[in-house]
Amino acid sequence: MKITRRTLLAGAPLAAGIFAAGLPRFAFAEAGPVKFRYLASRGSISAHELADELGYFKGLGVELENAGYAAGGPESLFALSSGSVDIGSAATAAVINSISGGNDFVAAYPSNGINKDVKSVFYVLEDSPIKSIADIAGKTISVNTLGAHLDYTVREALHSFGLPPDAANLVVVPGPQLEQTLRSRQVDIAGLGYWQATFAGALVANGGVRGVFNDTDVLGELAGGFVVLRRDFIAAHPDAARNFVEQSARAADWSQQNPDEARKVLANILNKRGENGDLARYWTGFGLREGAEVTDRDIDFWVAVLERDGRLAKGKLKAADILYRPGETKTN
Repeated sequence: MKITRRTLLAGAPLAAGIFAAGLPRFAFAEAGPVKFRYLASRGSISAHELADELGYFKGLGVELENAGYAAGGPESLFALSSGSVDIGSAATAAVINSISGGNDFVAAYPSNGINKDVKSVFYVLEDSPIKSIADIAGKTISVNTLGAHLDYTVREALHSFGLPPDAANLVVVPGPQLEQTLRSRQVDIAGLGYWQATFAGALVANGGVRGVFNDTDVLGELAGGFVVLRRDFIAAHPDAARNFVEQSARAADWSQQNPDEARKVLANILNKRGENGDLARYWTGFGLREGAEVTDRDIDFWVAVLERDGRLAKGKLKAADILYRPGETKTN
């Protein structure tokens, strides 16, 4: 089943107010712009950052504010839960865990998708004896953070060979240091997430490395993670929330239709942050379906994994619980 952006938020507290029949595509802006604070990811960009740079939020009551950087999704979700930011972004498994733990979050739109073009790749040096997933047991693998996408991809890779989830040793390495730690042999394998394509591109361009496996090999094509909002924030700012989601999806579509122009925009954003804008040429895109559509499998795949591993009570959550809450409406 495909769930469009409209369906995705249809059951959230903003439903009755902004998705009633006959309303125009974009909701009217509120009295003043609503500030959406977020944490950026080094070397990468989110669809809402691109939308902001393209001017898509102008006049629609949405104002973005960069509140710094997140080392990974769990840190982003913690900041969202504490009220330090208004936008979170994390791997789907981390989002499910957070909601299961009591956070009243909504998966607003998929941050990225993984497919044949956009993927996380696990690299080794050319002379490494590691040839396949079967060889990674006992090896040291760098990831950007624990409890997020790369972590769970490794667990699933090990599971596919009947190995325990802790058979490999995961260590946290920030994106800008991934290449250095691999080349200096501090780690056996460097995991570079789909959101770190700029770093992966530079690593490959410098030579002497090869990919052993990627997340699409292990997981298939699905959403890599989600941009997350708090339900109370949506209830307080329904029009701005709708515009935020729709314009972010619009920007993702634009980037797929105009990849070269999108890389130029990314380069400009990275330069303004004080990062290396030259790396933008390696960016592979968001990997999202048209309109940032979501399927049940994007959520239910990870629900099943977490249930299997005893991290989530069986039947506690399903896609509908995470993407929307039926019966809740906007109140005036």
